[in-house]
Amino acid sequence: MQSRSGAQERVDWVDYAKGWCIILVVMMHSTLGVEESLGRESWLNDFIDWARPFRMPDFFLVGGLFLSRTIDRPWGDYLDRKVLHFVYFFVLWTLIQGAPKLLFTEGADPLAILHGLAFAMVEPFGTLWFIYLLPIFFVVTKALRRAEVDVVLFLAAMAQIAGIETPSTVVDEFASRFVYFYGGYAFAPQIFAFAERARANARKTIAALFLWGVVNGLAVRYGLAPLPGVSLVLGFVGAAAVVAFSALLAQARILPVLPALGARSIVVYLAFFLPMAMTRVALVKSGLNMDAGLLALIVTASAISVPLAMRRFTQGTRLGFLFERPAFFRLPREPQRQPLYLKSGDESERRGDAWPFRRDWEHSTRF
Repeated sequence: MQSRSGAQERVDWVDYAKGWCIILVVMMHSTLGVEESLGRESWLNDFIDWARPFRMPDFFLVGGLFLSRTIDRPWGDYLDRKVLHFVYFFVLWTLIQGAPKLLFTEGADPLAILHGLAFAMVEPFGTLWFIYLLPIFFVVTKALRRAEVDVVLFLAAMAQIAGIETPSTVVDEFASRFVYFYGGYAFAPQIFAFAERARANARKTIAALFLWGVVNGLAVRYGLAPLPGVSLVLGFVGAAAVVAFSALLAQARILPVLPALGARSIVVYLAFFLPMAMTRVALVKSGLNMDAGLLALIVTASAISVPLAMRRFTQGTRLGFLFERPAFFRLPREPQRQPLYLKSGDESERRGDAWPFRRDWEHSTRF
C-alpha cells in the first residue's frame, strides 16, 4: 500500500519502520544517560538490550531500499543528492553540538576549540557517526554497482563477523553496518515482496513475530547476541521482523504518529541530543523522587518532540537552514540520461535492482 504525500508517493510501512527505529535509538541514549546520572539501572534497560541486535541494522537496511532509483544517475547529480546533502547537515550539526561541548571542556581557548572541531570531521561527535557514514555507503555502493552482488555481500558479511576494532569509529561502524545497507539495496524487491506477504498472512506473521521476540530475547539474555555470526543473523532477522510488524501496522492504520515521525526521522536524529541532555539534567537536578524508567521515558519524549517543533517553527524562516539545505550548498543538476522505467531484461533488472515503487531515498529523508 502506498500513501500520498503531496505530489509524491510514500511507502507507508517504510515510514512506520523508520518511526520505530528512531524511537528505539533515542530511547537507548536517553535511558543510558539517565541511568548513568542516577547511578542505577531502570526497568527499561532490559528492553534496550533486547532491541540492540536489530535497532541499527534495520535503520541501515531501510536506508538502502530506494537506492536503485538513483544509483545510475550521473555522478554530479548523485553526489549532490547522496553526499553533499548529508555532508551539509553533518558539518552544521557538528558545529551546533560541538561548540558548546568544547567551550565547556576546553574553556575559552580558540585553538583548542578549532582543533576539537577539526578532529570531529574525522572522528564524529556522539550520534553523528550515522550521518557521517551514509554518504560513504552511498559512494561505495555506487562504485560497486557493477560488481557481483554475492561477492560484495560475502565480503561485507565477513567484515561484520570479524568484529573489527580500530581507533576509528567510522572504520568500525562501516565494517559492522555496511552489510545491512548493501543488503537493503541488493534485496529491495524481495524485501517489498516480503512486506506484502506479511500483510496477506497476518496471523502467521503475528505468530512468527512472537517466536522471533522470544528467540531474540533469549539470545540477548544468555550472551549469544554479540557472538560472531550470531549478531549478523539476529541483525537481518530482526530487521525483517521490523519490516513485517510495520507492514501489519500500516495495513491496520494503527499508531498514525509513527509514519509521521518516520518521515522526519533524520530531523530527530540530528537534533535530539541537545534537548535530551537538557531535559535529563533538569529532571535529575530537580530533586524529584522519580522512577528511573519513567524519567527516561520523559527524556525520550522531549528528545523526540523538541526537534519536530524546531523543524516546524523554523520552516520558512531565516533559521530554516537548520533542517533544509540552502540553494548555495547544491551542485548544478545534470540532465537525466537514464530511462525512467527499466525494460524487462535490462542489466539493472538482472542485477536485482529493479523495484516497482516510484520513490527514492532522497524523498524518504526529505526534511
